[in-house]
Amino acid sequence: MATFEDVRRFGRRFPEATDGTFYGTAALKVRGKGFCRMWSEREHDRDGVADTEVLVVFCEPEAKEALLENHPDVLFSTPHYEGHGAMLVRLAEVNLDDLAEWLEDSYRRRAPAVLRRKLDDA
Repeated sequence: MATFEDVRRFGRRFPEATDGTFYGTAALKVRGKGFCRMWSEREHDRDGVADTEVLVVFCEPEAKEALLENHPDVLFSTPHYEGHGAMLVRLAEVNLDDLAEWLEDSYRRRAPAVLRRKLDDA
Protein backbone atom coordinates (compact mmCIF):
# COMPACT_ATOMS: atom_id res chain seq x y z
CA MET A 1 0.00 0.00 0.00
CA ALA A 2 1.24 3.46 -0.88
CA THR A 3 0.16 7.02 -0.16
CA PHE A 4 0.73 10.32 -1.90
CA GLU A 5 3.50 10.93 0.64
CA ASP A 6 5.30 7.90 -0.83
CA VAL A 7 4.74 9.39 -4.30
CA ARG A 8 6.27 12.67 -3.11
CA ARG A 9 9.21 10.92 -1.46
CA PHE A 10 10.10 9.10 -4.70
CA GLY A 11 9.28 11.99 -7.00
CA ARG A 12 11.31 14.60 -5.17
CA ARG A 13 14.45 12.62 -6.02
CA PHE A 14 14.12 13.65 -9.65
CA PRO A 15 15.86 16.82 -10.87
CA GLU A 16 13.65 19.92 -10.50
CA ALA A 17 10.60 17.94 -9.37
CA THR A 18 8.20 20.12 -7.40
CA ASP A 19 4.87 19.80 -5.62
CA GLY A 20 1.93 21.46 -7.28
CA THR A 21 -1.53 20.90 -8.64
CA PHE A 22 -2.51 19.49 -12.00
CA TYR A 23 -6.16 19.57 -13.08
CA GLY A 24 -6.96 20.79 -9.57
CA THR A 25 -5.47 17.83 -7.68
CA ALA A 26 -2.23 17.19 -5.80
CA ALA A 27 0.56 16.57 -8.27
CA LEU A 28 4.26 16.50 -8.95
CA LYS A 29 5.64 18.64 -11.75
CA VAL A 30 8.84 19.16 -13.64
CA ARG A 31 9.35 22.65 -15.06
CA GLY A 32 5.65 23.32 -14.81
CA LYS A 33 4.51 20.07 -16.49
CA GLY A 34 2.68 17.54 -14.37
CA PHE A 35 4.16 14.07 -14.40
CA CYS A 36 1.72 12.51 -11.93
CA ARG A 37 -1.40 13.55 -10.12
CA MET A 38 -4.07 12.25 -7.83
CA TRP A 39 -7.53 11.54 -9.13
CA SER A 40 -10.24 13.96 -8.05
CA GLU A 41 -13.47 13.06 -6.27
CA ARG A 42 -15.29 13.84 -9.52
CA GLU A 43 -13.23 11.21 -11.36
CA HIS A 44 -13.85 8.64 -8.63
CA ASP A 45 -17.58 9.31 -8.94
CA ARG A 46 -17.52 9.34 -12.75
CA ASP A 47 -15.82 5.95 -13.01
CA GLY A 48 -17.25 4.28 -9.89
CA VAL A 49 -13.90 3.68 -8.16
CA ALA A 50 -14.38 4.06 -4.42
CA ASP A 51 -12.05 1.45 -2.97
CA THR A 52 -8.70 3.21 -3.35
CA GLU A 53 -6.90 6.45 -4.03
CA VAL A 54 -5.82 6.63 -7.67
CA LEU A 55 -2.66 8.13 -9.13
CA VAL A 56 -2.38 9.08 -12.81
CA VAL A 57 1.04 8.44 -14.38
CA PHE A 58 2.29 8.71 -17.94
CA CYS A 59 3.64 5.75 -19.89
CA GLU A 60 4.72 4.78 -23.38
CA PRO A 61 1.48 4.41 -25.34
CA GLU A 62 2.86 1.26 -26.97
CA ALA A 63 3.62 -0.31 -23.57
CA LYS A 64 0.34 0.58 -21.87
CA GLU A 65 -1.63 -2.53 -22.83
CA ALA A 66 1.11 -4.91 -21.65
CA LEU A 67 1.52 -3.01 -18.38
CA LEU A 68 -2.21 -3.18 -17.73
CA GLU A 69 -2.29 -6.91 -18.53
CA ASN A 70 0.74 -7.68 -16.34
CA HIS A 71 -0.58 -5.75 -13.31
CA PRO A 72 -4.40 -6.09 -13.44
CA ASP A 73 -4.91 -5.64 -9.69
CA VAL A 74 -2.84 -2.46 -9.58
CA LEU A 75 -3.11 -0.72 -12.96
CA PHE A 76 -6.20 0.15 -14.92
CA SER A 77 -7.56 2.60 -17.44
CA THR A 78 -10.94 4.11 -18.22
CA PRO A 79 -12.54 5.24 -21.47
CA HIS A 80 -11.35 8.78 -20.66
CA TYR A 81 -7.72 7.64 -21.02
CA GLU A 82 -8.26 5.41 -24.06
CA GLY A 83 -5.69 6.15 -26.74
CA HIS A 84 -3.49 8.14 -24.33
CA GLY A 85 -0.16 7.27 -22.76
CA ALA A 86 -1.53 7.45 -19.24
CA MET A 87 -2.51 4.77 -16.78
CA LEU A 88 -4.13 4.68 -13.38
CA VAL A 89 -2.47 3.22 -10.28
CA ARG A 90 -4.46 1.86 -7.32
CA LEU A 91 -2.35 3.14 -4.43
CA ALA A 92 -3.89 0.63 -2.02
CA GLU A 93 -2.54 -2.24 -4.15
CA VAL A 94 0.79 -1.02 -5.51
CA ASN A 95 4.14 -2.15 -4.13
CA LEU A 96 6.70 0.58 -3.62
CA ASP A 97 9.25 -0.81 -6.11
CA ASP A 98 6.70 -0.74 -8.95
CA LEU A 99 5.50 2.70 -7.89
CA ALA A 100 9.05 4.07 -7.99
CA GLU A 101 9.61 2.59 -11.46
CA TRP A 102 6.35 3.96 -12.90
CA LEU A 103 7.01 7.39 -11.41
CA GLU A 104 10.45 7.51 -12.98
CA ASP A 105 9.03 6.46 -16.35
CA SER A 106 6.35 9.13 -16.05
CA TYR A 107 8.91 11.77 -15.09
CA ARG A 108 11.08 10.83 -18.09
CA ARG A 109 8.09 11.22 -20.44
CA ARG A 110 7.50 14.80 -19.26
CA ALA A 111 10.96 16.12 -18.34
CA PRO A 112 13.16 17.91 -20.88
CA ALA A 113 16.19 16.03 -22.21
CA VAL A 114 18.65 18.03 -20.09
CA LEU A 115 16.93 16.85 -16.90
CA ARG A 116 16.69 13.24 -18.11
CA ARG A 117 20.47 13.33 -18.70
CA LYS A 118 20.97 14.78 -15.23
CA LEU A 119 18.94 11.90 -13.80
CA ASP A 120 21.04 9.39 -15.76
CA ASP A 121 24.25 10.95 -14.48
CA ALA A 122 23.16 10.83 -10.83
